[in-house]
Amino acid sequence: MKLKALFTPLLLSLSILAHAPAMASDNKLDISFVKAPFNLQVIVMKELGLLEKELKPLGVEVVWHEITSGAKQARAMAAGSLDVSSVMNTTSIQMAAAEGNPIKVVAGVSRPLDVFAVVAAKGGVTDIKSLKGKTVAGPKGTVLHQILVAALAKNGMSIRDVNFIQMDLGKAFAALQTGQVDAALLSAAGLIKAEQAGCTVLTTAKGLVTPKLGVAASDSFIKNHPDQLAAVIKAHNDAWAWIEANHDKAIELGAKEQKISLDDARKMFEWSYFTQTFDQSDLTSMNEDLEFMLANNMMRNRVDSKDIVLPQALR
Repeated sequence: MKLKALFTPLLLSLSILAHAPAMASDNKLDISFVKAPFNLQVIVMKELGLLEKELKPLGVEVVWHEITSGAKQARAMAAGSLDVSSVMNTTSIQMAAAEGNPIKVVAGVSRPLDVFAVVAAKGGVTDIKSLKGKTVAGPKGTVLHQILVAALAKNGMSIRDVNFIQMDLGKAFAALQTGQVDAALLSAAGLIKAEQAGCTVLTTAKGLVTPKLGVAASDSFIKNHPDQLAAVIKAHNDAWAWIEANHDKAIELGAKEQKISLDDARKMFEWSYFTQTFDQSDLTSMNEDLEFMLANNMMRNRVDSKDIVLPQALR
């Protein structure tokens, strides 16, 4: 199956939903709770009620939604049922914007180079080239998908050379463990658990893609609710300040939320390369991602990275 065919339903749905009416409310903020791969600012912000504290004087209720997929968050924003993504990868933001669903980065979160990986089953293939003709599971339309395509291209192959099937991270990990697939796209705790189970990491993002995670908001929310947006950014920054002042407690919160050991949580912290803002190198990287996705039929239209990152999110 051609990669274009894999992405067309997603792109069309984003395009159609982009015309749905915005439903941002004056007294309710709908925000996603995305704790994976290891989004410590979000975990702290929710656990300590920092966003609720900032929005209380405005009379705004905070409603958290557990949506892990960037593509699903983009569709929710297009439908008007989500105002803010606590964490979304820039690949998903670019794809959405290119299909007429204007979503923008309002703050940085991390550049988790070591957190995302293509992982082979225990006793299975040992390199990317050996994936030819094999079954790989993972979430489509994500930075993990991009990493797989980039790894295959680096080895003279394309997505057509593997049987790539859509699975969320949890199901992909389970399928890998039970031998239903030859490899899986994993991140964070799933990656650590796979390594502990004897699986083989075929590649991480390093040398292929620079994952860029940020806080994102729909264009209508940004324009219509600047006071709520300011509260989101303030809570996000306060969460990082608390992490810096209470490092061990923050690691404990992350470990508890992710159901991993303190040692693994410390490892995830080091792997995440947290940042509260993006810089020019990130914009350059996003444009490189754009060219790659266009060349591999992962996007149909161009979008300038400067148009989807608010100036206040840059340093």
